[in-house]
Amino acid sequence: MKINQPSPPESGLMSMSEKTLAQHIQRLASDAFEGRFPGSTGEELTVDYLIQQFKMLGLQPADPAGSYLQKVPLIGITAASDLELFFRTGAGKISYQSGHEFVAWSKQAGQETSIQGSDVLFAGYGVVAPEWDWDDYKDVDVKDKTLIVLVSDPPVPDPADPSKLDEKIFNGKAMTYYGRWTYKLEMAAEKGARACFIIHEPGPAGYPWGVVKDSWSGELFDLVTAERELSHCALEGWLTDESARSLFQLAGHDLKTLKKAALRRDFKPVPLGLEASLTIEKTFRRVDSQNVIAKLEGSNPDFKEQYVIYMAHWDHLGKKTTPKGDQIYHGAVDNASGTAGLLEMAKGFTQLQTPPRRSLLFLAVTAEEQGLLGSTYYSENPLYPVVNTVAALNMDGMNVLGPTRDVTITGLGNSTLEDLIEAVCSEQGRVMRPDPEPEKGLFYRSDHFSFAKQGVPALSLNPGIDYLDKPQGWGLKAREEYTRHHYHKPSDQYDPAWDLSGLVQDLKLLFQVGYRLANQDRYPTWKPTSEFRERRRQMLMEAGLPE
Repeated sequence: MKINQPSPPESGLMSMSEKTLAQHIQRLASDAFEGRFPGSTGEELTVDYLIQQFKMLGLQPADPAGSYLQKVPLIGITAASDLELFFRTGAGKISYQSGHEFVAWSKQAGQETSIQGSDVLFAGYGVVAPEWDWDDYKDVDVKDKTLIVLVSDPPVPDPADPSKLDEKIFNGKAMTYYGRWTYKLEMAAEKGARACFIIHEPGPAGYPWGVVKDSWSGELFDLVTAERELSHCALEGWLTDESARSLFQLAGHDLKTLKKAALRRDFKPVPLGLEASLTIEKTFRRVDSQNVIAKLEGSNPDFKEQYVIYMAHWDHLGKKTTPKGDQIYHGAVDNASGTAGLLEMAKGFTQLQTPPRRSLLFLAVTAEEQGLLGSTYYSENPLYPVVNTVAALNMDGMNVLGPTRDVTITGLGNSTLEDLIEAVCSEQGRVMRPDPEPEKGLFYRSDHFSFAKQGVPALSLNPGIDYLDKPQGWGLKAREEYTRHHYHKPSDQYDPAWDLSGLVQDLKLLFQVGYRLANQDRYPTWKPTSEFRERRRQMLMEAGLPE
């Protein structure tokens, strides 16, 4: 049987259009889509739009049963908005108001969840990392207690030069998963804590308090599984840095001193002599949200059952009611830009007369803003076996400010996908650079991480920072301004003045990477130092595939 050779990539590359991208972003971020919140009218409009676009491109439904949809079962939990958190000690008491000094939620069943007179302990950074001989919990029993922990990894000073971080532990400046707020809460639940509050500091967290307030107010979602409920404390939340300092002062402790103590391996949880009380009343609803998935079948019978995934999350924060009325969180950059990029990527591959050897999936996932729920669900319930998933290439918060001389890879040094990125960058006359803000832990904050945890080589391409015709440092300042003023705020809106040539530039790069992945003989691999390598190696070995 004669097998046609895949078409060269040029027709796909030439098809990518700033005009089409602008139309997609403007539509998805419009008032009519109401911020694309799961389980809302905005979801219905978004899902319909994506299906319509995939059909117009002639792409097949990815589900073998003939559907473009994968149902993602969610439970929506809405807590009373006016919460009051009390702390009491022999020296007095203090109370905090939700939204201003703390936020809290509960993802456990029941119309009411509370802590009453719960003993409070400071658990440092809340980390248990055997590979670095680090255990913030030691043998202290924290069952049914309330924990207060710090965000990020312990910034351990270098013994030879205390002005620098020790690169031999927690990767120095670059955040590990131990630094993520999700890990802190998971570990607290594993240890049996009743409640856990993370102290918010804008620098280590990577975003201002307003993002915390907006992201964890209103309805929150979780996947509908018993295992998910067990992974949460009864109550979870954040404290502002200011409220934490005043609380520790009430308890007769200095937070700065305790933070310094938490940088040592011999640290163990400190009882604060406080009792915490908080009641959250909740309402529930069951929501079947949707991942939207299209497929372009590969042209080679020996390879078409293997898949390269392009992905982006279609959801955002919806709309929230304030004293000024409803405010729509449009999510133009985050992530109408990535969703538009996904559609344009799909269009590019449909322009090839003969598809690549391997098949391609175009995956638009739900509920990323709720904790990577849609991508987690797909990676744990894939339409096609994970071992047949060659790689996952994620698009989240794309470049809308013009062409760059560089491109940023979060978690640089993880996989051989970066070798392909570097080769294409060189052909474009660009350079690949590591994340300029590694302390923010961006590798663990987007949907590719769900696939990495399953062993699939995955990465997210972020905008570069060296913009053409802009002074040195302009790109980082623009990134900081977006984070401070627009990230997870209603002002993240489509702007006709955007220069989307940089987005086209990055999409062409990703197109070439996916094209080569879909045609080369071997799978990409995790590099020897990657925490995900062993899972992938075992998976491929059991399937009789070479690493």
